[in-house]
Amino acid sequence: MDAGSGNSSTNMKAQSRYPLQDQFLQRKNSKENLDRFIPNRSAMDLDYAHYMLTEGAKGKENPASSSPSSQAYRKLLADTLNMNRTRILAFKNKPPTPAELHPHEYSSSLHQDKLAPKCRRNIPQTSERTLDAPDLVDDYYLNLMDWGSCNVLAIALGSTVYLWDASNGSTSELVTVDDEDGPVTSVSWAPDGRHIAVGLNNSEVQLWDTGSNRQLRTLRGGHRQRVGSLAWNNNILTTGGMDGRIINNDVRIREHIVETYRGHEQEVCGLKWSSSGQQLASGGNDNLLYIWDKSVASSNSATQWLHRLEDHTSAVKALAWCPFQGNLLASGGGGGDRCIKFWNTHTGACLNSVDTGSQVCSLLWNKNERELLSSHGFTQNQLTLWKYPSMVKMAELTGHTSRVLYMAQSPDGCTVASAAADETLRFWNVFGVPEVAKAAPKALSEPFAHLNRIR
Repeated sequence: MDAGSGNSSTNMKAQSRYPLQDQFLQRKNSKENLDRFIPNRSAMDLDYAHYMLTEGAKGKENPASSSPSSQAYRKLLADTLNMNRTRILAFKNKPPTPAELHPHEYSSSLHQDKLAPKCRRNIPQTSERTLDAPDLVDDYYLNLMDWGSCNVLAIALGSTVYLWDASNGSTSELVTVDDEDGPVTSVSWAPDGRHIAVGLNNSEVQLWDTGSNRQLRTLRGGHRQRVGSLAWNNNILTTGGMDGRIINNDVRIREHIVETYRGHEQEVCGLKWSSSGQQLASGGNDNLLYIWDKSVASSNSATQWLHRLEDHTSAVKALAWCPFQGNLLASGGGGGDRCIKFWNTHTGACLNSVDTGSQVCSLLWNKNERELLSSHGFTQNQLTLWKYPSMVKMAELTGHTSRVLYMAQSPDGCTVASAAADETLRFWNVFGVPEVAKAAPKALSEPFAHLNRIR
């Protein structure tokens, strides 16, 4: 069982802050910046400097008193003792000018050949933007942030859902639910980026049209407790509750419950459909990971799972389907497990397991490279970028001061938003700008193709 919710802030703190506003660091008074330059004395030859400033300068000041033979002797002695230096208090001598081994006309082509192997990109170690997120619920089992296909990020702060437009930085309030219904326990954008589902603590799910700021309907009767996880599959909205149930809801019809998945014995805290829409992964507070197949779903009875995976030893919330291999799933365990595991969902085999050393809260694949990003809790509260399949750490991004509960990816796949229990929302340019697709190479033309053929 994983640590769930905790107090995130006091009321006085929340009243003095506004949601989704940029944070600015206070600059120190210029009088406080009293740094002074202290040279590195170990790099200086002070004895030689003293000689040149006293005895060594006499010959230069009185050149007539020195005979040619004595000047030649001094020059030879200086060369021998390495005293023929002009920079006395220098940290290091100038590097020698490199010899040009190749003609200038070939240098550019050689440089291109040298850079032909793919260069390791620069990964910024700090967030490019930080927004305030007061009243963000510190609960491992909830899913309170999602980034839609229309480039609008939705985040639930207490009982209110806010929309932040990434194209212009504007913020709007979508809905504030009543105290007896809230707080908000999950949000998830529909594929069209216009409609959004909002799960509530009272077991209901609201559907909203963000274009007209209008509530379309409320889904009731499926769950008996709060709905902490949501996942869309075209017109099917899958909901997971604290009651352990997973329900497929067809939002187009009046009787919206079309399938029910029963397997989890405790709260369902992770739900993800595969890109093909054929397989559903679910993780729960019972330390279990299930794979469900849509083709065997039935509305008449509880659908039987395809795989029941018991390798994790703590709650399974973080789930991510691989974008370049349809049957590859990554899952992350809570504080008692701390592992990222990779699964072949066709066979149910565990392909690899990596101990990260801390609670795994969220997972995201890079859409353009073979990389995986994970967010963590105690002790570093960091985001870690891994190279797949070697699982070598490429970068560790720090800045949050409490566990990083939620992550969401921009539609272009470049930027990642992270929300943490420290009540901040940070944006990271961790995945970089995708390379422009190279044009397909032209087929080699046949010899003498420009000549007419004779039949």
